[in-house]
Amino acid sequence: MRVSVDRDRCVGAGQCVFSAELVFDQDEDDGLVVLQNSDPPLAELDAVGDAVDRCPAGAITLREK
Repeated sequence: MRVSVDRDRCVGAGQCVFSAELVFDQDEDDGLVVLQNSDPPLAELDAVGDAVDRCPAGAITLREK
């Protein structure tokens, strides 16, 4: 799976980091999402799916390669 983020849509809620801290972080300056791994290991896919569901802005997309 391939993860992408839209920083223009991000509101900095941080739910992605709580769900999948190995995949997402927040920028120290503006609090917006930072994608650390666009191709996470299979073990992280449930956590990434949770992050997609929790994102209030719909800024995270998960797609098949």
